[in-house]
Amino acid sequence: MASSFALKNFTALSDLHPNMSNLKIISIVIGKTDVKGFPDRKNIGSERYTFSFTIRDSPDHFVNVSSWGSEDYIRPLSESFKVGECVIIENPLIQRKETEREEKFSPATPSNWKLLLSENHSMVKVCSPYEVDTKLLSLIHLPVKESRDYYSLADIVANGHSLDGRIINVLAAVRSVGEPKYFTTSDRRKGQRCEVKLFDETEPSFTMTCWDNESILLAQSWMPRETVIFASDVRINFNKFQNCMAATVISKTIITTNPDTPEANILLNYVRENKETDVADEIDSYLRESINLNTIVDVYTVEQLKLKALRNEGKADPFYGILYAYISTLNIDDETTKVVRNRCSSCGYTVNEASNTCTTCDKDSSRLKSFFLGFDVLVDLTDHTGTLHSCSLTGSIAEETLGCTVNEFLAMTSEQKTKLKWQFLLERSKIYVKLILSHRARGGLKVSILSCKLADPTEASRNLAGQEHT
Repeated sequence: MASSFALKNFTALSDLHPNMSNLKIISIVIGKTDVKGFPDRKNIGSERYTFSFTIRDSPDHFVNVSSWGSEDYIRPLSESFKVGECVIIENPLIQRKETEREEKFSPATPSNWKLLLSENHSMVKVCSPYEVDTKLLSLIHLPVKESRDYYSLADIVANGHSLDGRIINVLAAVRSVGEPKYFTTSDRRKGQRCEVKLFDETEPSFTMTCWDNESILLAQSWMPRETVIFASDVRINFNKFQNCMAATVISKTIITTNPDTPEANILLNYVRENKETDVADEIDSYLRESINLNTIVDVYTVEQLKLKALRNEGKADPFYGILYAYISTLNIDDETTKVVRNRCSSCGYTVNEASNTCTTCDKDSSRLKSFFLGFDVLVDLTDHTGTLHSCSLTGSIAEETLGCTVNEFLAMTSEQKTKLKWQFLLERSKIYVKLILSHRARGGLKVSILSCKLADPTEASRNLAGQEHT
């Protein structure tokens, strides 16, 4: 394919030198960080903003680009392009890279140089893919590390604590991509996180967490069970809470989607050959955060949900709704009731306590699996029309509802657990529920709680008065 741009008009990244002027570079963006603000030491009370990205114009050459300036300059510049797009950069400043200091937080590059964008002199323009040579576009599918330089997921799990804190490369397929979760930190900064479940031929489920908008945006484009990724320079940590190894995307990380390498093609073929529904698909629903609550808008009473279930008899598909109801039974302070159970870190199902093995995902009980403690609470939901019995409140949703982790809960006294219980009993809550017809469940209806928060009284009254669903 012929390019609309004459490459002789551009400087190759391999030819960069500090004395160059009127520089013009065409390249593809292979990585990008979020915009961050810092106090401006020269102007007390004001902030400077920055972000960086990594560009590539050949298999062997890629460099980091940084930009500093006012928020009015940095944010629009960052929003003007994304990973995978080709850009033309005019008049950047070339600086020698301080390798040891900078590559601690930035992607490692083969170049001795870095580029700096100036608000007054530099310019970035996005190219249409139809104007760019396909050789440049194809670089987005080429990992920045040697294609065989990675750990299998089983290697990570097997090495356990010895890899804690290490930065490594991972080749894996995408099992599921969770919904982004937004939060505010104690110092009032906005944050976000997204959990991606990975798998390969050696391990059925492995967590990778994204904490920045750019990697979350990239992750949202991945098709579960159809996408393979090569994640270079992810940090591996032992997750004490879940008692397993996990990966985290950091500022050094560059993720290559569907890499064009022999190793990735072998993995993709494995994924396609094993795409049929298996046990891991079913049990993965415990681990993933795949339901977008914003898509659930229908408000029901308990009676209306039961009637809907009767009309849906014979259908296997789940249905969803919102209840404004009370938690009428919450036995978290009853010593005879099992509230916390061991779960398998690979599949999420509860562990057989007699044999202390996961009989669901691991038929070979001699192969050790790591387990983690998770909430497994059954609650009753009641409104003025009736009660839904034995509704399932588990995992992270239970933690969010109760406002404590499993370990914090286990450290509570009986009196503290009772006090926690009465924060919820007979208080009207806004509850998102998923319902599946099941002959094994009480009343033929399996109810899972997706979210439970104390309801706004005005909102609850308005919705209860206006319910028209039958």
